[in-house]
Amino acid sequence: MRFRTVLFDLDGTLIDHFAAIHRCHTYAMTRLGLPAPTYAQVRSAVGGGVENAIRQLAGPGYVAAILPLFRAHSDATMLDDVVLLPGACELLTALRARGVRTAVLTNKLGTAARRICEHLALAPLLDAIVGAQDTEWLKPAPALTRHVLVQLGVDVARPGSHAPADTLFVGDSPYDVQTAHQAGLPCWCVTTGTHTAGELHAAHADAVYASLNEVAAALA
Repeated sequence: MRFRTVLFDLDGTLIDHFAAIHRCHTYAMTRLGLPAPTYAQVRSAVGGGVENAIRQLAGPGYVAAILPLFRAHSDATMLDDVVLLPGACELLTALRARGVRTAVLTNKLGTAARRICEHLALAPLLDAIVGAQDTEWLKPAPALTRHVLVQLGVDVARPGSHAPADTLFVGDSPYDVQTAHQAGLPCWCVTTGTHTAGELHAAHADAVYASLNEVAAALA
C-alpha cells in the first residue's frame, strides 16, 4: 500500500448532503425575504464553508443574519436526507483493514460532520473528524492539514518522518486541491461533488475519478 494516511473531504466526496444544504439555505434566505437559491447555485457554492457560501448566494451583507437561521434549521433537519456516496463505506473499511490512518477534513461545522458520520456509521472507520470551529483554520490553510496529521499521530516535526508521498487527500473541489497542494500532498478528486472532471483537471488535481469505487481500484 503506497499510502499510510488518507485524508477525505466530506460533502460530495464521502456523502451526498446537497439536498439538506439547499433546504437550509432556502429556509434562511426566504425568511429574510430573499429569493430562494437554485439547487445548482447552492451546489456550486459548497466547499469553502457556510459563511463563504452565504456570501456567494446572498451577498456579504447578509452573512450575520442568515448564518444563525441556517444553523438552527440545519441542526433540526441535517439527518433527514443525508446519504453515503457509493463505495464510501467499502473504501474506508478496506483502508482500515490495511492499517491505513484515515480522517475527514472538512469546512462543514465540526460538530455537524461528526454527527453525520455517526449517523451513517462512518465514525468507527475514521481516526479523526475535523471541521469548522474545531480549530482557528479552514481549508485550504496548511496549518489545518498539519493539525490533523498531528492528531493522527504523524510526527510532522521530524524531517523525513512522513513524506507527502505517503499521505493522500481525496476531495471533490478546487478547495481540496489547494488544501492538499499547500500542504505538499497529492490530491485525487472525484466528480461526485461540486465540480466536473474538466474543472478539477484545470485546478491541477493529481488524478480525477468518477467515483470512490474507482479510487479504491486505483489504490489497490
